[in-house]
Formats: sequence, structure tokens, C-alpha cells
Amino acid sequence: MSQKLARAGLIAAIYVALVFVLRPISFGPIQLRVAEALTLLPILFPEAIGGLYVGVLLANILGGLGPWDIFGGSAVTLLAAYVTYRYRRSWIAYASPIVFNAFLISLYLHYIFELPYWPMVGSIGISQTIVVLGLGLPLLRLLKKRYVPQSGH
Repeated sequence: MSQKLARAGLIAAIYVALVFVLRPISFGPIQLRVAEALTLLPILFPEAIGGLYVGVLLANILGGLGPWDIFGGSAVTLLAAYVTYRYRRSWIAYASPIVFNAFLISLYLHYIFELPYWPMVGSIGISQTIVVLGLGLPLLRLLKKRYVPQSGH
């Protein structure tokens, strides 16, 4: 139990640190939030659901976009992380952080920045795809080799 709690805390801390260090590209209508590479971790670690939620909550407090981003962004992450865990043996696990962020985060960012909704969906969707599949997938493969026992050996 304490190992899982520590892992969740570490995931939250890494998420916040990545957002803080890369703040100029982590917020706004056009963003490349590198920390989103961690959103595939619930496939391997159920405790990552809580770690991601707390990490996004704290990072979005830092971001300064207000309550919609703090609570809305955290809720979207919680939903996506749960779906990623629930469907961890399906392509849905990889799509959920991309799709939920593209369509739901864009809902409030389009009001905050007074920009059209559909271009926001495209922008967030493209950036999520780049980070989740381009960085998150290799991270997941590395962690699977290192920390998850392989069956049948």
C-alpha cells in the first residue's frame, strides 16, 4: 500500500515539475504539455489515476487560468485516467487522454481565450497525440520492461 501511495505521489510530483519547467508551452490555446506523456501510466499502475489527478490540480493552480482550468482540467484528467485504466487492454486506453482533452479541455479554453471551439479541439488534439503517443508510448514500453513482471518466463 505504501509503495502505491509513494508511486502516486511521485507521478504527481513529476507531472507538476514538468509543467513548471516547461510552463511557456504547457498552457494556453496552443500548447505542448509534455507532462501528458504520463497519462498512459494507469495502464500499468492503477494508483497513477490519483497521481495524475493531483498532479494536474497542482499544475493548473500554477498555470493561472483560474477555476475552470484547475477543477475542469483535473476532472477531465481523472475521467481520462480512469478510462485508460478500465480499458487498459484496448486501444481505448491510448485514445482516452487524447480525445477527452481535445474535446473537453477545449470547451472551457475556447471561452477563456475567446477563440473558436473546433480549432481548439484540433490544436489540443494534435498536441495530445504528439505527447501521448510520441513520448508516453515509449515511456510505457520502458516501464513495462523494467517494472512489470512478464508472464510465461
